[in-house]
Amino acid sequence: MVMKEITDLRKNKNPLMRVDLPVPEPVGNEVLLRVLTCGVCHTDIDEIEGRTPPLRLPVVPGHQVVGIVEQMGPEAHLFKKGDRAGIAWINSACGSCHFCRNGEENLCDRFVATGRDAHGGYAEYAVVHEKFAYPIPDLFSDAEAAPLLCAGAIGYRSLRLTDMHSGDTLGLVGFGASGHIVLKLAAYLYPGSRVYVFSRTEAERIFAMELGAAWAGNFDDACPERLRCAIDTTPAWGPIVSVLRNLEEGGRLVINAIRKEEADKEALLSIDYAADLWMEKEIKSVANITRRDVEEFLRMAAAAGIRPEVQEYPLEDANRALLELKERKIRGAKVLRVAS
Repeated sequence: MVMKEITDLRKNKNPLMRVDLPVPEPVGNEVLLRVLTCGVCHTDIDEIEGRTPPLRLPVVPGHQVVGIVEQMGPEAHLFKKGDRAGIAWINSACGSCHFCRNGEENLCDRFVATGRDAHGGYAEYAVVHEKFAYPIPDLFSDAEAAPLLCAGAIGYRSLRLTDMHSGDTLGLVGFGASGHIVLKLAAYLYPGSRVYVFSRTEAERIFAMELGAAWAGNFDDACPERLRCAIDTTPAWGPIVSVLRNLEEGGRLVINAIRKEEADKEALLSIDYAADLWMEKEIKSVANITRRDVEEFLRMAAAAGIRPEVQEYPLEDANRALLELKERKIRGAKVLRVAS
């Protein structure tokens, strides 16, 4: 499935087209994967609608890729044929700037994103440098593993950036693929913590309570308890303003979104500095992920038995999955089934 142009998903409900492409040939240290599954992410919608446009078109979207190693380049040695491996949002980085040398390749000026700057996993085959492919723990099915590579890994990075501790209160603003994994992860990493979920969708609020949230309400509802930290995964500005009012003094809000929709940016003007942001409250953004994020999270998820809830679609239904995600018709994570 390829994206050929920038378009509004609500006006064009079929932005991706089926085309025949040659099977990529792995060179150097690359590995070729026969794709089994690929997660569907809101960032895919941001690409389609132009908020984070691809470097060139057409492009194959998808950056939560699970597959079987089919072939290796002549210099590749980390995998063998038949291994199960994953590809995440980080496709490559320069490896030589001070960010890369310090393990912060997510901040590299030459960061390459899978499914945006390089072809991704909405296809039968995908190729990537072996250092940016990850062994998949046996615990997870192919469908379960896909959202761990982005929703899980970026959720893990976001949670670390909150500086949360055991017993703290955490707010999750929006409750999609990443949020439902973070709720489980917070319970594992920070015993005694309490998680409060904000969502405009009743189905998501019910789902959050089923998974152990202490409370679930709408964005404008007052939280029963002040929040030490919060993670926002929504595509809009309005929820950020709402959750700031629920942070305690010195609290931190982490924004886990690659882009925000511009339609409601005037909501920022409603921030009351004295009431909403003063007293050393913080707002911090998340930029991409590192290899370390993916590697650590996969090991941690396996050790903790954190298994995402998924909704599977055949690859040919990619457009339907994207539209349902846009319309918030989601429970857990959406995953495309490419092959068995």
